[in-house]
Amino acid sequence: MAGIKEIRTKIKSVQNTRKITKAMEMVAASKMRKAQERMRAGRPYADKVRTMATRLMQANPDYSHPYLIERPDPKAVGVVVISTDKGLCGGLNTNIMRLVLNRLREFGEKNIRCQFTALGNKGLGTLTRIGANLVSQETQLGDVPELARLVGALKVQIDDFAAGRIDAVYVATNRFVNTMKQEVTFFRLLPLQGDLADPYDSHSENDAQAKSAEKAAHSWDYIYEPDSKTVIDELLHRYVEGLVYQSVAENMASEQSARMVAMKAASDNAKKVIGDLQLVYNKTRQAAITKEISEIVGGAAAV
Repeated sequence: MAGIKEIRTKIKSVQNTRKITKAMEMVAASKMRKAQERMRAGRPYADKVRTMATRLMQANPDYSHPYLIERPDPKAVGVVVISTDKGLCGGLNTNIMRLVLNRLREFGEKNIRCQFTALGNKGLGTLTRIGANLVSQETQLGDVPELARLVGALKVQIDDFAAGRIDAVYVATNRFVNTMKQEVTFFRLLPLQGDLADPYDSHSENDAQAKSAEKAAHSWDYIYEPDSKTVIDELLHRYVEGLVYQSVAENMASEQSARMVAMKAASDNAKKVIGDLQLVYNKTRQAAITKEISEIVGGAAAV
């Protein structure tokens, strides 16, 4: 009977675990919808700033912003690693850190120094363990990203780029595709592409061609206050901040989707384990009862 008691205890333990994973699945599903809404709400802002900045630069071809100047033969780069603060979201953080480590190895082969900014506790932990050059960090971002907190950590990389200490800034994050699919993304934040192509748009090359045709057919100009240079500087600065905010929003939507899927898989696996344990419990109990009956019959026959 000791075996039956142990199996019953294990079934109870798995049932309690299943209750937890089921609750976490429901919470993640609720947060996922809100995260997706925030992610989609940020896209029109970035699109509008991108359109305005592109038209302003077309109207002022003589001015080239430092964020747009390509630097050949880079000697040092900055990498902004966006990860989650909590685990239990499948291979989301593992995939992004594997990509970062691969790119770090590639930069090392080219003798390019790397400095890192960690947004999220999981990425911070990995970068600390490998002894990476960590120049800034921000953790415990919560469920709603705050631009003021993100800009504080990002400013270190932007200032180093503006001062010429690094030649490019990259962002590593997870791009939300749908509930079941999230793609790891590694794109260049600075210097910006000349046509300000959307790094999250899979049709960016076609869009670039369309923009070139549009540029040839139309020209825009604005009334500036105080002047065109100041307006372009501010717009591009806001655009860079908006890209990072959008990257964090994409990662948060990916996090909740991955956690919901992972917790659903855990709940389904727990249900299967409970069924298997229940079958073993019934067989063990039946065997114990049969043994007791055999002992009683054997004793009666002996008398």
